[in-house]
Amino acid sequence: MAAEALAAEAVASRLARQEEDIRWLWAEVHRLRDEQLNAPDRCQAEGPCLTREVAQLRAENRELRHCLYRLRLCLAEELSHQARLESAARAEVGRAAAGAQPPPSQSLEEDVKKEIDPDNEVKNPPNFMKERLKFFEILKKDHQLLLAIYEKKGDSSNVITVRVADGRTVKGEAWKTTPYQVAAEISQELAETTVVAKVNGELWDLDRPLEGDATVELLTFEDEEARAVYWHSSAHVLGEALELHYGGLLCCSPPGDGSFHYDVYLEDRAVSSAELPVLESMCQAIIKEQQPFERLEVSTKVLLDLFKYNKFKCRILKEKVATPTTTVYRCGPLVELCKGPHVRHTGTIKVIKIFKNSLAYWADNPEMEMLQRVYGVSFPDEQRMAAWEELQEEARARDHRTIGKEQELFFFHDLSPGSCFFLPRGACIYNTLIDFIREQHHQRNFTEVLSPNMYSCKLWEASGHWQHYSENMFTFDIDKDTFALKPMNCPGHCLMFAHRPRSWREMPIRLADFGVLHRNEPSGALSGLTCVRRFQQDDAHIFCTVGQHQPPAPEGSQQLPDGLLFSSCWSVSQSQTTMLEEEIKGCLQFLQSVYSTFGFSFQLNLSTRPENFLGKIELWDEAEKQLQNSLMEFGKPWKINPGEGAFYGPKIDLEIKDALGRYHQCATIQLDFQLPIRFNLTYVSKDGDDKKNPVIIHQAILGSVERMIAILSENYGGKCPVTTDLRGDTWTWVTCGPKVRGRLQWQPHLGMEGQVNSLRAALSGSSGHLLCPQGRMARGLSGCLLVR
Repeated sequence: MAAEALAAEAVASRLARQEEDIRWLWAEVHRLRDEQLNAPDRCQAEGPCLTREVAQLRAENRELRHCLYRLRLCLAEELSHQARLESAARAEVGRAAAGAQPPPSQSLEEDVKKEIDPDNEVKNPPNFMKERLKFFEILKKDHQLLLAIYEKKGDSSNVITVRVADGRTVKGEAWKTTPYQVAAEISQELAETTVVAKVNGELWDLDRPLEGDATVELLTFEDEEARAVYWHSSAHVLGEALELHYGGLLCCSPPGDGSFHYDVYLEDRAVSSAELPVLESMCQAIIKEQQPFERLEVSTKVLLDLFKYNKFKCRILKEKVATPTTTVYRCGPLVELCKGPHVRHTGTIKVIKIFKNSLAYWADNPEMEMLQRVYGVSFPDEQRMAAWEELQEEARARDHRTIGKEQELFFFHDLSPGSCFFLPRGACIYNTLIDFIREQHHQRNFTEVLSPNMYSCKLWEASGHWQHYSENMFTFDIDKDTFALKPMNCPGHCLMFAHRPRSWREMPIRLADFGVLHRNEPSGALSGLTCVRRFQQDDAHIFCTVGQHQPPAPEGSQQLPDGLLFSSCWSVSQSQTTMLEEEIKGCLQFLQSVYSTFGFSFQLNLSTRPENFLGKIELWDEAEKQLQNSLMEFGKPWKINPGEGAFYGPKIDLEIKDALGRYHQCATIQLDFQLPIRFNLTYVSKDGDDKKNPVIIHQAILGSVERMIAILSENYGGKCPVTTDLRGDTWTWVTCGPKVRGRLQWQPHLGMEGQVNSLRAALSGSSGHLLCPQGRMARGLSGCLLVR
């Protein structure tokens, strides 16, 4: 310890001398520059040489400061270590004198080891942090002066009435009373367990003063919105640790599903998985400090000056912030551009774990800067963290990539990244799933079509995809023309609709396409079957009218000249709803039927107009209203995702919840007024108008078949409900519930495909069955066969 103290003193002395040298040399540089301006014939080399010398000394001084910091840190740890040992020894003597015995599972050295982490290396905070804090304090003083003006009014108008969600009423003072104080007046326990408030429907910081009469909801960790705030605040703790440890530029920390992450720009440096425990220790130290979250609303122009050191924050301010002011939050040395709200202080976060890191790109664009992404999770108690860790172990055991390898279903190869090789068993599962969803479409009077795999870029320019999606398309040149593999089917289906005149009598026209699609996903995003470049989906498009009522359903189906079916398949009142509303309702009933078959519960989300939308706002408003009406009538819970719609129309997305509590976005129903206009799609209306534009409903029930196989595999732990490995088993025939209807035995002479066809023949004429193996279920191997 004495040697380290002497070393630290020597480094500090050398550092002081060199700092003095730098000041003198820099003064000489300025003097020589001034003389050079006055005497141009003077030697040009002296100034640059001195400048290089200053730069070298400064670089050396940075290393010296780092060395000095580490020596002082080591010295402080040694002193603290010695003090803790002495304190523990005294406590041991006291316990021995009192006849008390320490717990057998603990020891003095273990206690000391818990408090000291020799790998916790913390670098000097970057210079911008100090300047940023000074700037924030100036802004804070201005804010406090403004707040004082409201508080000094002192008249009766400052008295406000606060209505708590449970019906209680509390009196308060405008610009002074906070939601935390309201909660504390009811119960201190309630105040401590509340994560965030909701004031007149708006999420609100617990320590942010109320501005007038308000209805206040107090949200705990059990509320979904409160969990999102909790994890967002945890991300700020991680951001503070990343800045302190790496000195990098923080980018963004979007809300996650069940966890959080932060993106940081480190230039050529990368985050190592070995550094995650260090970051976790730093986060725990930040939590112990109970750093308060402070909110300021600041002019966007001022914030550009505050964040001038960070090009990413400046981009956000210039490109994403359309208001004259926005908010920043501070906790400890971290000042972050953020809408909020946040928890009261970092101590609200009880348990935190930093568990993963990966690469990312700014704006998810491979052409932009590469970022380091660090993931974490946090909870208000150890029990929840233990449950989460157990769930992660189960998720690793259920990983579809592992299942695919063990059961010889599929594999990937570097010679075709993002494109899956399905082996015979996997191909049988794939085709069974395709056959199942194909039959479901046929039952609902969709007509299956086939369309080309590649198109000229002129098609994609007409549809708008070239302007919004070209970076995700595989393109190539043929005969001096640019072509692209199709990433979706809608433009091709528009050509099908337009190839001959259409009448209102044909509506609705329902086209289904199970062709191969290609999307150029970034290589870093590829992940087994959940994110691929080559895939198939149950892609369907419904061309219908807006205001016209459904015509009476004929007996059976009427065949049109080109093979398209005209019929009404939805069992709803024809006289009270429009065709568009009925078709959307039919789509919702379709997805409910399919996902109930697989045993999934689901959440519906209405995604509204994004920033890069096409078309007129009036059409968007009408489309969103139509979808809202359909969701209300459907009667299932739903929520709005603002700005998450496709560029051509709003959509309803379905998220299913699997056996591990994870949500997956699968089905989608999108309303499109734009493509019919861009492709000049028309039909002859009932009154003879031949310029009427139809509306397109984009529908995908399973979505990507590859992704659905991954979800089913992981949900059932490899006991996939569409597997067809029947050999050596007796299968139980179940239909519409647990009632056993019969048993079927594997017949070796038929072969795999012959056996499957035999089963289908045996079950023909029924709505659907699940075949469950008696032997293999007990051995935990395969699952059951879905035969439709």
